Amino acid sequence: MTLDTAVVPSTKPKSKGYLLWLAAGVAVVILLWYLHTHVSFDWHTLGVQLHAVDLRYVLAAIALIYFSFWLRAVRWALLLSPVKRASSRELVASQLIGFSAVALIGRIADLSRPYLIARKLKTPVASQLAIYSIERAFDLGAAAILFSVTLAFAPHNLPHHETYLKAGKGALALTALIVIFALALRLAGETVARLSRTLLSPLSKPLAEKLSERVLEFRDGLRTVSTFREFFAALAVSLLMWGGISGCYLLSAHAFVAEPTLAHFSFTQIMLVFAVSLGGSLLQLPILGWFTQIGIIALAFHGFFDVPNETATACAAVIFFSSSLSIIPAGLIAAKLEGTSLRQAVKETEAAEPAPLA
Repeated sequence: MTLDTAVVPSTKPKSKGYLLWLAAGVAVVILLWYLHTHVSFDWHTLGVQLHAVDLRYVLAAIALIYFSFWLRAVRWALLLSPVKRASSRELVASQLIGFSAVALIGRIADLSRPYLIARKLKTPVASQLAIYSIERAFDLGAAAILFSVTLAFAPHNLPHHETYLKAGKGALALTALIVIFALALRLAGETVARLSRTLLSPLSKPLAEKLSERVLEFRDGLRTVSTFREFFAALAVSLLMWGGISGCYLLSAHAFVAEPTLAHFSFTQIMLVFAVSLGGSLLQLPILGWFTQIGIIALAFHGFFDVPNETATACAAVIFFSSSLSIIPAGLIAAKLEGTSLRQAVKETEAAEPAPLA
């Protein structure tokens, strides 16, 4: 089934979208009021810190992020090769549109990428959802490997060394769990799907069926990696991509040349901030998610490395702009060239996938 045949008219009330935006706006106002009345914060200092940013570092950080999005297209083409041959050039636009939609609309828009690719390449949506599932697994695994290797071998003279050690061990354990889970699905996907359906059916039959479908899609995605060569190629691209994203964080921190702590930040230090940031991005709401993500990153800088609140917030804002918001102009241009829009891409995804991911 292709995207065109899968899309059906949505029965959701249009007012839901407006209510979500209204709720997000109210939450932002409440959050700003709380910060203004309960947190000691010098807004003038924040402006001074932002004004002193070295834009050369910021531009280099944005360049790394764009390179990482190209690597995403390369990896998707690699995972897609057993089903259909496609070049990374054909897939870049869908990556840009999808992640621009996530930046503006929230994590719910992430599924727009497989649907856009299915429509562009005229392939079954299920095959692209399977690749999306395995892509997420490679993301999680590559990030865990990068964290564990970097944090577990952190120099002993770094502040909070015990925190680094615990984070490294946790990442190693997570990596092991990912491998075990992937092997279980690869060898016994039907059994895992049936078991999840049996256990969850008493709670919610629709949820149980949806989770069972996701397990089978993930199993099918794992089957697209049929050789060790494909596996290690995808893993290498994933590690390079996540190295580029963490490099974006590091360059953004180095842009604050007037703050000695940030100007001399090490790769090991930024990985701790990076890990906290990824945890906070798992649930990203429209607009409100911008402020929560900036707040989480700023809290990591201030809590772990005693960076002043104003400087930490300014640095967090630059990191979020470089890593997330900077892609939006390219996404808008790509959507125009593809004959769609960010909102339309998300609407098509919602219409084709009425039930959310389990």
